[in-house]
Amino acid sequence: MGVRVLAKSSAPLSHVKVLDLSRILAAPWASQVLADMGADVIKVERPGAGDDTRTWGPPFLKDSAGRDTRESGYYLAVNRGKRSITVALDTPEGQRIVRELAARSDIVLENYKAGTLKRYGLDAESLRAANPRLIYCSVTGFGQTGPRRDQPAYDFLIQAMGGLMSVTGERDDLPGGGPQKVGIPIVDLMTGMYTAVSVLGALARRERTGEGSIIDIGMLDVQVATLANQAMNHLVSGKEPRRNGNAHPNIQPQDVYRCADGEFILVVGNDGQFARLCEVLGHTEWSADERFRENAQRVRNIGELNGLLRAKFALWTRADLLASLDKVGVPCGAINSIPEVFQDPQVLARQMVRQVPHPCGVDVPQLASPIRFLDASMPMPPAPPMLGEHGNAILQELGYSEANIASLRAQGVI
Repeated sequence: MGVRVLAKSSAPLSHVKVLDLSRILAAPWASQVLADMGADVIKVERPGAGDDTRTWGPPFLKDSAGRDTRESGYYLAVNRGKRSITVALDTPEGQRIVRELAARSDIVLENYKAGTLKRYGLDAESLRAANPRLIYCSVTGFGQTGPRRDQPAYDFLIQAMGGLMSVTGERDDLPGGGPQKVGIPIVDLMTGMYTAVSVLGALARRERTGEGSIIDIGMLDVQVATLANQAMNHLVSGKEPRRNGNAHPNIQPQDVYRCADGEFILVVGNDGQFARLCEVLGHTEWSADERFRENAQRVRNIGELNGLLRAKFALWTRADLLASLDKVGVPCGAINSIPEVFQDPQVLARQMVRQVPHPCGVDVPQLASPIRFLDASMPMPPAPPMLGEHGNAILQELGYSEANIASLRAQGVI
C-alpha cells in the first residue's frame, strides 16, 4: 500500500498542525472541518482497532475486488484529509510519542472522559508545560464540571436530555405523535462545529497574546445553546414549547402541505411573501384580512388559514404550484429523498459530491466542504486514512529510525 502525501496549498489553515486524540463523531467532525481548510491533522488511533466508527456498519467501502474493507460509511463521513497513526496511550512509549507530537502541534483535540488523560500525563496542564502556545480542547458529553462530568454520553441521549426531542415530532394528539430524534446526529455535528469555531477563536487570540488556551466543550451545553428560538419562546413567555410536527412555532404559514399529486413544503417568511402567495391562489383578500394580514395574527389563526390553504392546494399539481410560487419569490420545494438530493441541479452545480482515490483500489465518494474561499486554494482533501496508514512517516518526522519503529511495532505500542 502506497502512503498518500497530503498536498500543501494556500488553504487558510495550511500552516496549522492538529493532534486529534478523539474518536466517534463530535470532535472528529471538528478536526475534519479544520482538515478541509488545509490543517495537517494527525489522527491517533488504538492499535489493531482504531476509531470505534470504523466498525459501525454495514455499509462498508468495497475494495476493487468487491470485498468489504474495514472502512464503514460512518467512519468515511468524518475523517477525510487526516493522517492516521496507531499509538497505545497506556504505555510509556506511546505517551512519549503523543507528547512529542503535541510539542509540535498548534491544537490538541480529545474526547476522553474527564480525567482519563491526566492518568497518562497527557492532560492540558502536562502538554502545555512543554508547549505554552498549545490550544487544548476537550470535548465531552457534559463538560469538565458538574455532577455528570464523569458520565459518558451519545447524541441520542443528549437530544433527549437537552430538550430537542420534546419539540421534534408530530403533536401527541395526532397519528404518529410523540418525541422524535433528528434523523442525523445533530448534537454531535453541532458540537463539532462549536469545537472548530472555538479553536479558531483561540488561534486568533494567540496571534495577539502568544498564549495557548484550554477549552471545555460539553455536548449538553451545545444542545441547550442550540435550543435557540424555542428556548427564548419559553424564557420570555413562561410557556412550555410543544411538538408541532412540521409547523413553525413563530412564522406562518410554514408547514408540509399536499397538492393533488404529492406533498411539498411552504416557507412563507414575511407578510410580502404571504401577499404574493395569495395572489397566486387567486385570493388577494386573504392578505388584507385582519386575521391573516400580519404574521402574528397568522400564527394565532393558523387553524383557519390552513383550512383555506389546504383546500386551494388540493386543486393544483405540485409542479404547477411550485413553478408559480417560484416565479413570484415565495419559498417552496419538494421533499427530496437523499438520493434525490444528489440529483438536484443546484447540488450538482456546486459539486457537493466528489470522488477521491482510496488505497484499496477504488474511488470513495466524499461530501465537499460547504466552506468556499474564492480567493484561496482549497483542494479536495484525500480520502479518510486507513488504520495507521501514515504511522511510519509521522514517526520519521519525529526523528525515529526504522529500527526504532520496528521495535515499537513489535512491542504493540504502534
